[in-house]
Amino acid sequence: MPNRNRLTRSENRWILGVCGGIADFLGWSPKSVRALYILASVSSAGFPGIIAYLVLAWVMPPADRGGFHLEDFRA
Repeated sequence: MPNRNRLTRSENRWILGVCGGIADFLGWSPKSVRALYILASVSSAGFPGIIAYLVLAWVMPPADRGGFHLEDFRA
């Protein structure tokens, strides 16, 4: 069972686990997150989507090293 309180990259990955991690965090299917990401990337000419994916892959920690807690973002 994924921990939905942390935003981490997932072991359910195709490339770097970003879409799988977002799906785990939101409780969605990884296939639906990947499909939405591809649709958004293609509709924005692809390049911004690639940059966003690389930034998220750099910022999101792997699942085994912990991650961001929701409490860190609350005021």
